[in-house]
Amino acid sequence: MSLSLSRPDLMRRQNLINGEWADARDACRYSVHNPASDALLAEVPDSTAIDARAATDAAYRALPGWRHKLPRERAEVLRRWHALILANGDDLATLISLEQGKPLSEARGEVAYGASYVDWFAGEATRVYGDIIPQQQPGKRMTVEKEPVGVVAAITPWNFPLAMIARKIAPALAVGCTVVAKPAEDTPLTALALAALAVEAGVTPGVLNVITASRTRGIDAVADWLADDRVRKMTFTGSTAVGIHLARESAGTLKKLSLELGGNAPFIVFDDADLESAVVGLMASKFRNGGQTCVCPNRVYVQAGIYERFASTLARRVEALHVAPASDAHAQIGPMINPRAVEKIGRHVEDALSHGARALTGGATLPLLGPNYFSPTVLVDVNDSMLVSQEETFGPVVPLFRFETEDEAIHRANDTPFGLAAYFYTQDMRRAQRVARRLEAGVIGMNEGAVSSEAAPFGGVKASGYGREGSKYGLDDYVSIKYVCQGGLD
Repeated sequence: MSLSLSRPDLMRRQNLINGEWADARDACRYSVHNPASDALLAEVPDSTAIDARAATDAAYRALPGWRHKLPRERAEVLRRWHALILANGDDLATLISLEQGKPLSEARGEVAYGASYVDWFAGEATRVYGDIIPQQQPGKRMTVEKEPVGVVAAITPWNFPLAMIARKIAPALAVGCTVVAKPAEDTPLTALALAALAVEAGVTPGVLNVITASRTRGIDAVADWLADDRVRKMTFTGSTAVGIHLARESAGTLKKLSLELGGNAPFIVFDDADLESAVVGLMASKFRNGGQTCVCPNRVYVQAGIYERFASTLARRVEALHVAPASDAHAQIGPMINPRAVEKIGRHVEDALSHGARALTGGATLPLLGPNYFSPTVLVDVNDSMLVSQEETFGPVVPLFRFETEDEAIHRANDTPFGLAAYFYTQDMRRAQRVARRLEAGVIGMNEGAVSSEAAPFGGVKASGYGREGSKYGLDDYVSIKYVCQGGLD
């Protein structure tokens, strides 16, 4: 199966600033490669602070006109954008697979998932309600209004190059903000194609601006947004270390921040669980995008009474997974994003094996397939001192930890700085309520491995960040609350 675009014009190779496609001001470019083969896909602008400032200038100029459009007018633009995303879904999925590596079936799923946020926030655009405070004093009327916060800077990761940027841009545009965005270095092409469709949908010049940059020069570009007090909000999905840096460096301009950061998700299987359902749920949540998701289970705790049976059942399922490039129609696991990712996965597995763990299946790279493949792996006899427990692996590795009691499982699950997602399986409904209350995470999967939805709030606690994306709560970080007190009414 060949991967090609029916609309080659969606393969954009320039920045979008003020409605115009342009190279970086100094004409520097960097290369984007296919992780499955390391083949060159395209060269895109290697932008700097100068380009970031030009994007901010455009967004700031466009802000008054966009914020004063009627909510239904903004909603209509978003609905046209949503329709164009779906109409060009095959091409967008192809771009995702080419630059990110996930199987084409998963890429198609990401297109639909990302589009759902655009559709959701098109509806929410007309439901940004204020409030009337019951009268407190004679002759006074007190009201509350919600206004767009202003220019929003969005910085997105490589693992979901369409969904992550869509769920940041859509709420911003819905409430009347304008946007400057920088997609991940490894996956800029999907974001540029998405921006091209937004232009087709009628997004006003300057309302949405997208620049691309390599890792080093991208830091300079983002630093300009951090220092510019015209940028009133920054939304970021990525590592906790970078999130802390953004929070620290943005303090000088007191920006609003939404930070969706790292995770170390536990997955608890109690001995009264439906074992088959638990295995299916774990497979769905762990191996989505080859384990390269922030909410995929990183630590799987299985109660002692079913540990061996669960491990053998899981190993058979994992061993049967088909690892291949996206061009293989039967692919279930694609390549990892780059050699750094493969190195980290290998280091975690080697550390576990050297300290007493055993691999029931997998545990090695697959060089015959290409440069960035790692075999789906199940590790048993894992303990809490190993790297797979302490760090997020971000790959197709399932470490199985044995536990005895409910209290022990919850203590070990919460014994991490992170708190993005957590999962558990039990058929005891009293236990279900206890465990859901006690787990320290922003997203809980109770007898369910697939938890993401545009209608649900997504975000974490502790070192996994703050703010929420999606749902009716996803608008809160894009608005400011204004209180108006009108006197002299008696």
